[in-house]
Amino acid sequence: MHRLYVAAGSLGATLGAYLAGSVNLWLTGIGGVGRSIEGALAGGIIAIEILKTRSGIRGSTGLRFVAPLAAAIAIGRIGCFLAGLDDMTYGTATTLPWGVDFGDGVTRHPVQLYESVTMAIFLAVFITLAWRGNEPVLRTGFYLFVGVYAGQRFVWEFLKPYGTVVGPFNLFHLLSLALIAYALLFARREALQPCPNSVTASL
Repeated sequence: MHRLYVAAGSLGATLGAYLAGSVNLWLTGIGGVGRSIEGALAGGIIAIEILKTRSGIRGSTGLRFVAPLAAAIAIGRIGCFLAGLDDMTYGTATTLPWGVDFGDGVTRHPVQLYESVTMAIFLAVFITLAWRGNEPVLRTGFYLFVGVYAGQRFVWEFLKPYGTVVGPFNLFHLLSLALIAYALLFARREALQPCPNSVTASL
């Protein structure tokens, strides 16, 4: 089952990453093949939840992935920042003193670093609370991660020059809202379940 779990998650993440990234480039008027961290997260979640439903598995199974995912995003966004304009993850123009010129003469929001710092802070808080045995965090940690990631991503999307879908909202605004709804719904469902005998029930 573990291998099937990993395979489903990997396939869903890959499809989600390329689908969301490519659609976003099309909406922005650039075209081509793109990749998206948020698309990968959404795709992986969909694949795993389908697998869990078909296998009769209830409850959270993602706690063990929270720290690695948060760390990967925090480090990965630094790589996006260093990639500059080619990565298509830069922000809109700004006059703030920490704005960065990626080589085109425009000082932009370093949104990659905003996201990196946010997820690094989340990681530190999560590890601290988990180490102390905080029961709500151990039971709903994965949904907490998804909600925090999607929430901060929703905010930073206002500082990106992507094509919009509805009003001021781009594709990733909408995807972030969907992930927030998922996190709230499933965290509530998990919280209403009988308290597990050990934290391994949440792993």
